[in-house]
Amino acid sequence: MTDLAKLPVTVITGFLGSGKTTLIRNLMQNPGGKRLAVIVNEFGDVGVDGDILKSCAIPECPAENILELANGCICCTVADDFIPTIEALMALDPRPDHILIETSGLALPKPLLKAFDWPDIRSRITVDGVIALADAEAVAAGRFAPNVAAVDAQRAADDSIDHETPLSEVFEDQISCADIILLTKPDLAGPEGVAKAKALIATELPRPLPVIEVAEGVVDPRIILGLEAAAEDDMEARPSHHDDHDDHEHDDFESIVVEIPDQEDPAALVAAIEGLARDHNILRVKGYVAIAGKPMRLLVQAVGARVRHQYDRPWRDGEVRQGRLVVIAEHDDINPEMIHAALGSTLTAAAE
Repeated sequence: MTDLAKLPVTVITGFLGSGKTTLIRNLMQNPGGKRLAVIVNEFGDVGVDGDILKSCAIPECPAENILELANGCICCTVADDFIPTIEALMALDPRPDHILIETSGLALPKPLLKAFDWPDIRSRITVDGVIALADAEAVAAGRFAPNVAAVDAQRAADDSIDHETPLSEVFEDQISCADIILLTKPDLAGPEGVAKAKALIATELPRPLPVIEVAEGVVDPRIILGLEAAAEDDMEARPSHHDDHDDHEHDDFESIVVEIPDQEDPAALVAAIEGLARDHNILRVKGYVAIAGKPMRLLVQAVGARVRHQYDRPWRDGEVRQGRLVVIAEHDDINPEMIHAALGSTLTAAAE
C-alpha cells in the first residue's frame, strides 16, 4: 500500500451475540498477510469485547492496534470519538493495511457509513465492505420478526400505525446495509433451522447478497476482506428504516452494569441468567465474574437464555477481583431493581 492509497475499512455489524468478536479474533489470528487494526464499539461501559481481542493480539495485530469506544455510538460522536480514533490508527508506524470496525450489536450501520464522508478522512479511507452477521438459531426462531398476529389485529383497527418492532428494525437495517451476510452458529440451528433462516433473510434483503454459513468465526479472510465495495459511495443500494431522519435514536434499548461478589458455583450463575432472560426478556448479558478459590477470571457471554462461560485468564496482580455483568434489554424491559433481585435471589446480593 502506498501512502496515497485509501486505507480500507471493513464494518462488521450484527445483532447482540451474533459472533462479531469471535469473527474478528479469528481474522486477527489469520489475517491473510495483512497488518490489521481494530476499533471496537460497545453498548455499555464494561469493555468485554475489546479485552477479549487484546488478549489475542499477535504481531500482525498488536494490542496498540486495538482501540475501544465504549458506551456510545461512534456514528453519533463523529468529531469527538470516531475521527480521532481513525486518525490515531492511520498514524501508527507501521501503518495498518486494513481496519476492522466492530459495531455495537444495537448499531445501525448506515449512519456509520455516512461518517466516512467527514471531510477530515473521506479522501484517505474507504469502506471496503460491510459484513453482517446473523445468528441462524435466533433468526429461525423468529426473534427479530414482529408479532404477526398482533400486527394484523392492529392493522385492522388502524392502518397508520408503524408495526415494526425495534428488534426487527435493527436486524433489517443491518442486513440491508451489507455486502456479505455470515450466517453464524449453524450447528445450534441445525440444517432445518439454517434453511429457515436463509429463507427469512432472503425475504428482507433489498438485493441479492451472498449468505455464507460460518461456525466459530472461521472464514477465509479472502472472502470478506478486499471487496473494494466503496460502500460510502453506494448508499442508495442500502435502504434503512431511518433514511428519512437526519439522526437516529438509541432509546429503544438500555443497559445497566451489575456488580456481583465472588460466586461459589458457576452453574448457579448460569441458572440465574437463564431465568432472567426467560422471565424478563433480557437480550444480552456479558462480563466477568470472580469464582471463590479460583485464580482464573470467568468470562460470561449470554444471548437470551443461551449462556456460555469459560475461564479466560488469571486475575492480574493488583487487579480488583470484582465481578461485573452488562445487562442489555429493550428500554421497557430494563428494571434495575428487578435485575438485581433476579440475580440476588440465586446468588449473593448484587451491589447496587
